[in-house]
Amino acid sequence: YLIQRIRQSRLLDDVIVATTENQIDDQIVQFCKTYGVNYYRGSENDVLDRISSMIEEKSIDHHVEFFGDSPLIDSHIIDEVIGYYFKYKDKYDFVTNSLKITYPPGQEVSIYRGECLVEANRSTPLNDPLREHVNIHITNHPDKFKIKNLEAPRYYHHPNIYLEVDTPEDFEMISAIIKHFANIGNINFTLAQILDYLSINNSLIEINNKVFRKWKEFKKN
Repeated sequence: YLIQRIRQSRLLDDVIVATTENQIDDQIVQFCKTYGVNYYRGSENDVLDRISSMIEEKSIDHHVEFFGDSPLIDSHIIDEVIGYYFKYKDKYDFVTNSLKITYPPGQEVSIYRGECLVEANRSTPLNDPLREHVNIHITNHPDKFKIKNLEAPRYYHHPNIYLEVDTPEDFEMISAIIKHFANIGNINFTLAQILDYLSINNSLIEINNKVFRKWKEFKKN
């Protein structure tokens, strides 16, 4: 679902799945081969190096980053973030909608110059425990990088609707959404349509909105 929805973007050149070198992730590689998706393999724990090395090896000038737990990403939001970045690329190195929680979690998009992450990788000590994360090594350094966060317009402002899959409760909620739109023959449903559906099915929101989210410690309220 994630790859299919990302591919609906009008502004992306390619999609690359950045997975690990572990044998268990051979299944992901086989999936990519079967469906013609590019992939890259790197460290499981040093995710910063995994993504940075992918950027270097594949000569990526501008990298758009998505989380693998966000199967309902909206391509319209992807293109809005990318469009803003290129409109103001002389002003900002990094544009995202995820520094402050305004969009429903699961709609995160970040775009930055590839060389920014390569620089961050080289300057971050190898024993830094935060190397399991990626773009915080850019966003934590506004002294080095010019950063812009885009907040959700009022209709999309639902920071307590979780459209990500980290827990069984998340899986139950997301599955219900996908099943609903499949039943009415809509496979390219948008965030606006999801929110309309949830507005009359509040019980679905309650399935996972009390789940503890560790990532919130890195976010602004």
